Amino acid sequence: MPSLRNIAIIAHVDHGKTTLVDQMLAQGGAWRRNESHQERAMDSNAQERERGITILAKCTSIVRGEDRINIIDTPGHADFGGEVERILGMVDGCLLLVDALEGAMPQTKFVLTKALRRGLKPIVVLNKVDRPNARPSEVLNDTFDLFAALGASDEQLDFPIVYASGKEGWATLTVDGERKDLSVLFDTIQRHVPEPEPLARIDAPFSMLVTMLDYDKFLGRVLTGRVESGRLKVGETVLSLSRDGKELQRARLSKLLAYRGLDRVPVESVEAGDIVAIAGLDATTVSDTVAAVEVTTPIPATPIDPPTLAVTVTINDSPLSGRDGDKVQSRVIRERLFRHAEGDVAIRITETADKDAYEVAGRGELQLGVLIETLRREGFELSISRPRVLVQKDENGQLMEPIEEVTVDVDDAYSGAVIEKMSLRKAELQDMRPSGGDKTRIIFLAPARGLVGYHGEFMTDTRGAGVMNRVFHGWAPYKGEIAGRRHGALIANELGEATAFALWNLEDRGTLFIDPGESVYEGMVIGENSRPDDMEVNPMKAKKLTNVRASGKDESIRLTPPRRMTLEQAIAWIEDDELVEVTPKAVRVRKRWLDPNERKRREKMTAGS
Repeated sequence: MPSLRNIAIIAHVDHGKTTLVDQMLAQGGAWRRNESHQERAMDSNAQERERGITILAKCTSIVRGEDRINIIDTPGHADFGGEVERILGMVDGCLLLVDALEGAMPQTKFVLTKALRRGLKPIVVLNKVDRPNARPSEVLNDTFDLFAALGASDEQLDFPIVYASGKEGWATLTVDGERKDLSVLFDTIQRHVPEPEPLARIDAPFSMLVTMLDYDKFLGRVLTGRVESGRLKVGETVLSLSRDGKELQRARLSKLLAYRGLDRVPVESVEAGDIVAIAGLDATTVSDTVAAVEVTTPIPATPIDPPTLAVTVTINDSPLSGRDGDKVQSRVIRERLFRHAEGDVAIRITETADKDAYEVAGRGELQLGVLIETLRREGFELSISRPRVLVQKDENGQLMEPIEEVTVDVDDAYSGAVIEKMSLRKAELQDMRPSGGDKTRIIFLAPARGLVGYHGEFMTDTRGAGVMNRVFHGWAPYKGEIAGRRHGALIANELGEATAFALWNLEDRGTLFIDPGESVYEGMVIGENSRPDDMEVNPMKAKKLTNVRASGKDESIRLTPPRRMTLEQAIAWIEDDELVEVTPKAVRVRKRWLDPNERKRREKMTAGS
């Protein structure tokens, strides 16, 4: 009887995880040698390919001999740690991929902690050992120390070690071993990853915990998970149970899908241990149990870490609303947000007391930015508030805030500037050591709210050569106020189109965000002031006609190219009294609308001056 192995590949960002999966698929027969395929085949999402990171966990499988190996490619960024936490419940082993130069990074520690708690026995793969400055021996020692520090058992500490190059497609058991193909890696998986335990319960009633949810334009809701017990055939009737045991629905299964290579193909039956997808259940979501009709007890779902950062999403009520997008109604925005939260359990959506406003809470700026960018590409128009950190009170009533572990790799010359800026943000230095190549690795524990908006400043201070990684560390007492943005905003005072002459005169005031000819309105932020205060300006002022010289046109004016902020940069830049206006074609910053009394007061002050 063919055996089954279910494994997850976990690693930090850019440690070569998805590239290694490409080679495993190629050598595992997922496609022919002469068959064309794209690089990073598992990163099928448009944003994944643009950003160069994995955002959504995905399943695939290969066949080696009589064995089938189900592989789950997981995200490497800490903001998408909720994906990893859910996926670990579907597998019986994991590959912990570590860069042979960079070593164990914050996300490595995060996912390893979750894997060890579930009792998994990781296989350590030291990747990129073919790099000229690789240091596999030191990295292996650091990895062993990390296992010990996280409380690994003696059995887990006796982990198999594989040296590999995901890019070149080879693996060996020693640093100087024969560099041929990935046979050594496949053999190690088959030898050390156990078969699924539920195989012993194959005669029990069918049950499956839903771990992933996505939508297919033909099939509707598709639920993915591992079959915990029993067998299931197409056409059989099943029920779904919520986490508290409430029956949600009964339905006859219309489709059973299994992962074969990169494809999801229909199958007639599945049994315990298989990772499968089910269609036909429209009221079931992540963490629910799908089971035979005689089952009354749901499968326990492991709780995941709570969100630490939130933004408020509202309708776009600016004077330019409705010009770019076709989904602007509060009802449509609400439905889409709650539908997303069904499949992404690390995102929490709640309605606020304000009309047409929803609080979207997640793990970090990148996760929230990816969600908003997805909505933007679907034709939504939104207004986004400044991110705020979610605090809580302990049993003694003391205010607690989330703390992140920040690992910084910078050139030696810039380490002082980074330490100074981080100390202003209430960060505490934990470790500082040379990392080779005239670089220094610095580890901080910093309040999550102090890191909002810091990345751009960090890149400027390190001349674009610094690398900063962060991961949730824990909760600590509130550390007091942290200074905000040091520069004010240049705010348009009228509705119209910006002129080159006006912008040329405003360049001395600060950095502009717009080009001539762009539509602006009262309250729209068109630039960053060089001083701390906000300044209202007129970006529509034109050159006046005189009898001495003609006004001419603006062809002779040469402006500095404007600073175009990405969505994440804009969200991090704004203050509490500002919003980011997001449309399919533009990202703008504006001041919150003033109440009528405040507006009248300001108009009187302007008239008096």
